[in-house]
Amino acid sequence: MIVSWTYISAIISSTFRACSPILLCSLAAALCSKTGVFNVAMEGCMLLSAFFSIVVNYFTHGNVMISILAGIVTSMVISGILAFFIIKLKASPVIVGMAINTMANGLTIYLMYVFFGRKGLFQDPSLVGLTKVTPFFAKSLPDLASCFYGLTYVDYLSWILAIAVYVFLYKTVIGYRLRAIGINKEAARSLGTPVERYQFITMTCSGILCGLAGVLLSMGSVTLFIQNISSGKGYIAMTANNLGAAHPLGVAAASLFFGICQSVGSFLQQTSLKGQITGAIPYVMTILASIVSSIYVKAKKERKIRQALKAQEADA
Repeated sequence: MIVSWTYISAIISSTFRACSPILLCSLAAALCSKTGVFNVAMEGCMLLSAFFSIVVNYFTHGNVMISILAGIVTSMVISGILAFFIIKLKASPVIVGMAINTMANGLTIYLMYVFFGRKGLFQDPSLVGLTKVTPFFAKSLPDLASCFYGLTYVDYLSWILAIAVYVFLYKTVIGYRLRAIGINKEAARSLGTPVERYQFITMTCSGILCGLAGVLLSMGSVTLFIQNISSGKGYIAMTANNLGAAHPLGVAAASLFFGICQSVGSFLQQTSLKGQITGAIPYVMTILASIVSSIYVKAKKERKIRQALKAQEADA
């Protein structure tokens, strides 16, 4: 296999396309983490939003904007239900989140047969995908522009949202209050902050990001719905959030890393390596990244403890 600029630019473009859904979901996870809520249901939110965006796309004869809105609303409703169970009913975030993920997988399989009379895959010529954006510098710098071919405006929006979430969390009063809730809920409540209301609104609004991620899956690179189209990206986004320490810019870097892993795995399928090996690369790297992150966090805590003990001994 000859490595050329065409091949490299295709990998870069594929990396951005693979990164965008993970980035959007990991930003949602970061928002929830900052308010002290653990969101496990991003996989289900993505899956349901991907499905209903295709359903609306089909029955509106390719109305893209309404399809995007349908995906976002679906994800917000699921996120709101999750928030109600966790915040109001004090249910376990893990149990409720996993229940939603399992329900989403089974429900989309059933509803696909109800709406379309098909199983496993739905694709139709009437479906209209997201518009691909041609870089404005395509004529003057065609080689560089080739790295961005195939990207939709939602792909570009995901990176803008990463910056917007950073500004919101670290440069606004509301963002400061949300971070204060995550640091010490009781202290924030004692200052008059409506903790539960902020948590509920944040979790529900995080569904917007998961909804956009689902729309990208079914209307981005391809325009179809396939069973389990999310393929664990919600769990990868959780790992990206942990690696990025729930910081929007750190999360963006971690999402880019996983996008590279997925893109490289896809392109290695063109080599003599078996498909099972190349397909497992993103998930193996997720596990390895989680292990390395856990070791680093543990070592960092132990180092702080040793420093505190040494300072105490010096004072004594």
